[in-house]
Amino acid sequence: MVLTRSYPDRLEIRPVERPIDAVVQLPGSKSLTNRALVLAALADGTSVLEGALLSEDSLVMVESLHRLGIAVEIDEPSERMIVHGQGGAIPAQGANLFVGNSGTTARFLTALVALGHGEYVVDGVPRMRERPIQPLLDALQQLGVDAVSLAGTGCPPVRVRTRGIVGGTIRMRGDVSSQYLSALLMVGPYTREGLRIELEGELVSLPYIEMTLAAMADFGVRAWREGDRLFVVPGNQHYQARTYSIEPDASAASYFFALAAATTSRIRVLHLGSRSLQGDVHFVDLLEQMGCQVIREPDAITVIGQRPLAGIEADMNAISDTVPTLAALAPLAEGPVVIRNVQHIRYKETDRIAAVASELRRLGQEVEEYPDGLRIIPRPVRPAVVQTYNDHRIAMSFAVLGCAVPGIVLANPGCVAKTFPDFFERLWATVGAR
Repeated sequence: MVLTRSYPDRLEIRPVERPIDAVVQLPGSKSLTNRALVLAALADGTSVLEGALLSEDSLVMVESLHRLGIAVEIDEPSERMIVHGQGGAIPAQGANLFVGNSGTTARFLTALVALGHGEYVVDGVPRMRERPIQPLLDALQQLGVDAVSLAGTGCPPVRVRTRGIVGGTIRMRGDVSSQYLSALLMVGPYTREGLRIELEGELVSLPYIEMTLAAMADFGVRAWREGDRLFVVPGNQHYQARTYSIEPDASAASYFFALAAATTSRIRVLHLGSRSLQGDVHFVDLLEQMGCQVIREPDAITVIGQRPLAGIEADMNAISDTVPTLAALAPLAEGPVVIRNVQHIRYKETDRIAAVASELRRLGQEVEEYPDGLRIIPRPVRPAVVQTYNDHRIAMSFAVLGCAVPGIVLANPGCVAKTFPDFFERLWATVGAR
């Protein structure tokens, strides 16, 4: 049912008529769901994942685990997944794995199958064949795994021929995607000698690595970082099956926090608070800098929008999935909004820097595009059909702007199914209208 929801080709977003006062509950974190699926699949025994996200990205992971011989049961009404762990074994000695356009699934599975004994192919949609994975392949090759890009592009399709991983020292780049490092960390406990991973260059999205290490600890293994460039995972460890609660998705919450800012409303998001494992929860810090009031509790966050919104300059490397959210708010600010240090988001579902710049210009904004970011000078918003590039975050971000100004129509709104299939239903429920 999750993947068969019907969407129109175009969707007009109507501005709210009055400020909102709403309490919102959101689906589980995509990042935590896909990490928990890998850890539970490797664990000894059966794990129950509570509050799991049911979306395209998580369901392609589930389907791939099935193809590897790892059973996962889904209870959709309860948002629960039951994973029958295999104690570090990969039952299938070969598999063709289709990951759609899920970067986490592609990177995590490429490392996961390296623990197996056989030949595995990981492939996806045409855009996935443009998304780099070579740093992870290079790292696996340093461990003696035959991992190659079949097209020679450094992108999927990827073929992995392996007889398991002994372990050792890896030197790898950290400036393209943190998912390569997360993938290696999660399989490290099942190597005989453990892993010592030394990074070259800046590590992007460090909060996602902290999330990975925290989830690994929750499943009972030891791993740590020494500074920002060295990560250590002792070998011969086993994850322990458990019941694991997945907190709401902080990236998804950014749209509702931004909605409060855009419409001078009060929105409280439940079960996502100051203790969150997710770095994107700090998006509210930027809203605070713009003049909004933020109330942080251990298990909830409330944003109260204030006008005028101030322009800001932000290094968003650590919370880069929320770049489109901030950019879509920029037309409502009194001064320029500058976003820096996010060059790596050019390799996401689309080139997000270029896509955001193009759509803001379509809406009449003045935009300067840099290799690593944007400078947005607010101008009156011009009505337009916003192209979404089959990118869920572009669609959801500009939907927020459409709740504040008239004339915004989204092309291909159904792309939200990638991580938030019922986004529009929850948006309408929050604003109190359709």
